[in-house]
Amino acid sequence: MAFIARLRYRGLSRRNAFDKSRIDAFTLPIITRRLFTADSSFHSSLLCLKRVTGLLSFGVFFSGAGFVFATLPAFKIANEFLNPPTDDETLSLFIPDDDETRSIEDFINNHSLTQEMRSRSEYSESRPYFRIPKSHRTNNLTAGILTGPDMIVVPPLCWIDRDGNSLVSILYLGKNLCGYPDLVHGGLLATILDESLARCCFTALPNKVGMTANLNINYRKPAPAGTCVVIRAKVNKVVGRKAWVEGCVQTLPIAHEEPVVLAEASGLFIEPRKAATMAKVYPV
Repeated sequence: MAFIARLRYRGLSRRNAFDKSRIDAFTLPIITRRLFTADSSFHSSLLCLKRVTGLLSFGVFFSGAGFVFATLPAFKIANEFLNPPTDDETLSLFIPDDDETRSIEDFINNHSLTQEMRSRSEYSESRPYFRIPKSHRTNNLTAGILTGPDMIVVPPLCWIDRDGNSLVSILYLGKNLCGYPDLVHGGLLATILDESLARCCFTALPNKVGMTANLNINYRKPAPAGTCVVIRAKVNKVVGRKAWVEGCVQTLPIAHEEPVVLAEASGLFIEPRKAATMAKVYPV
């Protein structure tokens, strides 16, 4: 019996050894394959993460660059509003680009009235249209729409005394600004009188802004087109936010001619209640 038991034990031991070798032979490749698969999955995940991170960085960079380039015009417009050119700077912003414009510009610059006004230190010279931001100038009636050949060929020269009591301005009115043939439209004369009388009183008002409340015009003589005119204005009275101004449009005399009054005007200009904000947003 003991012999039989030993044989059974030996047989069992051999079978167990055989089964163990079979198990090892079967499971070792599986474990190895699992380890290899796990390592490959980790490597693939890491590679995918790097790609996603790269794409996100790429997208963020170009989105930021696109935002910057898209907002550049807005920053430029804001800068034009917040930092308009000074009076002296406006004088260098106009450069004639054709013979007709150059001839008119030279005529105005060399005229005796221009020389006289430049010799008077109490007056500040400027080209007011250039204080209007370029983005708004295009849609402005006199500073944009009516500028060009045979219209308002050169930006007006303007002198305002430093106390804000009087104004003198010279501008050219071309033959494309007519009502009747060769005669400047009366509505245009009213427009430039309105602008000039208002500009004359800006300095005298608390926040340098005034809106037209009333404007009366008397036309005296037909205004010939294709010539220069002079606008003169003076402030008669200022009470708080209100200013009363009068002025006229004259011919620009040549040699020893006497100026001819073409139209006269008087008006009341009132500063808006929120003028402090308005003055910052829209320079005049």
